[in-house]
Amino acid sequence: MAFGKFNGRSERSPLLSISDINVTPMVDVMLVLLVIFILTAPLLLHSIPLALPKVQAQAAPQAADAATLSMDAKGDLYWNAEPIKLAELDAKLSALVKKNPQVELRLRADQSTQYGLIAQVMAAAQAQGISKIGFVTASTTESNSAKANKN
Repeated sequence: MAFGKFNGRSERSPLLSISDINVTPMVDVMLVLLVIFILTAPLLLHSIPLALPKVQAQAAPQAADAATLSMDAKGDLYWNAEPIKLAELDAKLSALVKKNPQVELRLRADQSTQYGLIAQVMAAAQAQGISKIGFVTASTTESNSAKANKN
């Protein structure tokens, strides 16, 4: 009994026993983070609820560097989902054109948006030299499948 055991106890220090690490708190934190991510991820996808006009047309190819300007029914503007004022629009468009002169501007306007606001936005884009302006709409096949999914 001269090799490390006296009275049936080990002389090893509890700090040296790596197999006794408690991972339960770490697992709890990771599961909480996972639940938070699962709950918040869908909220980040569509942050601006718009009732887009429904048309029957083929989808145009999407440009990777296109900017999106959304207009809701109240007349509020959103630049790539960030709220902006109409007075700030010229600066945003100018910076966009300086980065890429052939940039495409996608307009997402609620079907209740005043035509005057759309005309002001298009005039501002034209004044900055943007010639590619696209209107984002909801296709009739998407709206029919969404109604079918609700039922």
